[in-house]
Amino acid sequence: MALYSEKVMDHFRNPRNVGVIEDADGVGEVGNAKCGDIMKMYLKIEDEIIKDVKFETFGCGSAIASSSMATELIKGKPLSEALELTNKAVAEALDGLPDYKMHCSVLAEEAIKNAIEDYEKKKNDKE
Repeated sequence: MALYSEKVMDHFRNPRNVGVIEDADGVGEVGNAKCGDIMKMYLKIEDEIIKDVKFETFGCGSAIASSSMATELIKGKPLSEALELTNKAVAEALDGLPDYKMHCSVLAEEAIKNAIEDYEKKKNDKE
């Protein structure tokens, strides 16, 4: 049996939504000191809908694939729905991750939540 699913390999080799949004409405950065993975998510939000999302990830193939899949799962979705995204949903969408790589999907979930928190904080500061 292969260590990684075809979907993990596809999102690793051809990651979606890579890059930076210079005028992002929310930015979330997380890292795992133990494994060295660092993930940064950028959100462009209009009317509480995620209109665009980009990521930068320094890490292993599972971290890159998790970032890529997570962006695909939240793009075009309301913030309330994006906040409900779990690491398990990211891993399931990738047709599974090895147990010792599940922390990568956790980073993706946390980066999205941090980016939304950043957006909310900026929005509240303007009011």
